[in-house]
Amino acid sequence: MLQMRNVINISLPAPLTNIVDSEIKSGQFASRSEFIRHLLRLWSENKLYSELEHSKQEIAQGKGKLLKTSLKELWYEAQKS
Repeated sequence: MLQMRNVINISLPAPLTNIVDSEIKSGQFASRSEFIRHLLRLWSENKLYSELEHSKQEIAQGKGKLLKTSLKELWYEAQKS
């Protein structure tokens, strides 16, 4: 399956750019784009984890609700990136 990519330009202060470039030089990431994609995946995972924890608390209090995003949808989105 061919995945379309969008180009997004961002502006970073020098200290943050240095962190990104340092990670690339260390061999952790092949490019700046790969580094940013990795951060976005982590952010997405953290968001899901936060929603699950919040739901767990609501269930424990007898106020359970459905998640806004299903695990299946999140898995599908993660596989596309």
